[in-house]
Amino acid sequence: MLTAISTAFHKGGWGMWPILFTSVITIAIIVERAVYLFRASVDKDKLLALLKSQVMSGNVQGAIKVCSGNPTPMTRIVQAGLMKFNKSDDEVQSAMDEAALRELPKVNARTPYLAMTSNFAVMAGLLGTISGMIGAFGSVGNDEGGNKATELANGISEALNCTAFGIGTSLIGLLGFSLLQGKTTTVIDDINEVTVQVVNLVTSHRAQMQPTG
Repeated sequence: MLTAISTAFHKGGWGMWPILFTSVITIAIIVERAVYLFRASVDKDKLLALLKSQVMSGNVQGAIKVCSGNPTPMTRIVQAGLMKFNKSDDEVQSAMDEAALRELPKVNARTPYLAMTSNFAVMAGLLGTISGMIGAFGSVGNDEGGNKATELANGISEALNCTAFGIGTSLIGLLGFSLLQGKTTTVIDDINEVTVQVVNLVTSHRAQMQPTG
């Protein structure tokens, strides 16, 4: 399998190199984003249950420790609000909004680049295809000696290999983009839901909270 891919790569000519470079970037982004989003995922129901039990008992510091013990974008945003538990509702909301402005761009980072690398891979493959076809038909029209059938076949092989590798890289990028975008949306939706519930929890039970430290 690897030998066949290596052979096809070399037959693809110079056009394969920008496609290879693009594929490396695409895979790197997919792996990095997948790892980040996996680590950013939180069982929201379990987190809310823990926070509610702490807040309802007046142990806000315990709720803060729950968040600090599991650092993710969601828990950092919630922690920012809990740190202002003895302030006004607006200050609690403002603290969480400020934290969200820092954390949410990290959740969305780099995934949109996959759409660009996917398009670039197709264009690079098309450019290699055109180059190969120009070489193939140029060899047919050349009056000099040589095996024109072989040169024509090599040119067409170069063109088709560039097309195949370009489309293959593009498909990987588009699949990765779709999956990561879906996961990103889920993470952001969970963050929005939890932060709203925490604000409501703090607001509703402020009288039960005893400032400590």
